[in-house]
Amino acid sequence: MTPGNNGASTPEDDDPFGYLYADGQANGAQPPSGGYGYPNSVNRVRAVGTRPYGQQQSQAAQTAPYGQVPQQGGYNRPNAHYAAPETLPGGAQTAQHQTPAGGGGGRGGRGPNTKGLLIGAIAVVGAVVIGIGVAMLGGDKDKDDASDKVGTSPTQSEDPKPSPSPSKAGAAEQDLPKTDAKALRLSPGMTTASDFKGAKADGGVYVTGFNQVGAKVTWTVDGIEKKGSYRLYARYSVPGVDANVTLLVNGKPNTLPMGLKNFIKSPKGDWEKGWQTSWAPVTLTKGTNTIELACNEGNQCDAVLDQLWVQ
Repeated sequence: MTPGNNGASTPEDDDPFGYLYADGQANGAQPPSGGYGYPNSVNRVRAVGTRPYGQQQSQAAQTAPYGQVPQQGGYNRPNAHYAAPETLPGGAQTAQHQTPAGGGGGRGGRGPNTKGLLIGAIAVVGAVVIGIGVAMLGGDKDKDDASDKVGTSPTQSEDPKPSPSPSKAGAAEQDLPKTDAKALRLSPGMTTASDFKGAKADGGVYVTGFNQVGAKVTWTVDGIEKKGSYRLYARYSVPGVDANVTLLVNGKPNTLPMGLKNFIKSPKGDWEKGWQTSWAPVTLTKGTNTIELACNEGNQCDAVLDQLWVQ
């Protein structure tokens, strides 16, 4: 090296391809034979496997091709030409972890129990389907029960009556009072008649002249053995139109009038086809009671009376 010509005196100035150029050849560059192209250049190349780790490497390790490690043992067997740093004196100690024999990660281990999962899923689906079926069958049964019960309750047009026990039914009906047109006390202007048929009173007699304000019939009821609520029944006829009267019990009027409606829809003006029955609640005391049917202001009293009874 001469002043003014640094040449390739330092590694950073080395050009491994200097021998390809004229100036490199002038400076003595030659094709590489183990180092860089310039003479006296720094040779930093070391063959693979020649670095010692506390012991001499075997000839096989020194002559092995680049990138390959000679294998003298089988899988998981120690290599005679290599020692891990942690095995050297003073090296770091590491814990060795072994995979359990039955683990799912190894090639020889068992995988997840997919068969058990599939059976569990099928069981859940089956339980849901059975539950839905039971719910649907129960709903249908409730609907059937409801449909079977339709129509069992009395309607407004029916005549609901209490159902006493068979052994006492006849005696109860006989014990409660009953009267007909001939036994009623009539107010002035009223009378009895038998012009058309259908009355059940003796001789087919009924009370007429009721269709006037102030008209009134009175029935004195004897033989009430027990105080309480009863029903007053009236058999009457209307000429195909609704009627109503004021009901008084022991001088006290009921809140609502007693309806004598045309429940059977009889033809208008036909008295013989207008016979029917109605009732109203009454509260009677023990012993004797007075029941009155009156035609007051606001009543529609175009009716004839046949019989009255308490039930």
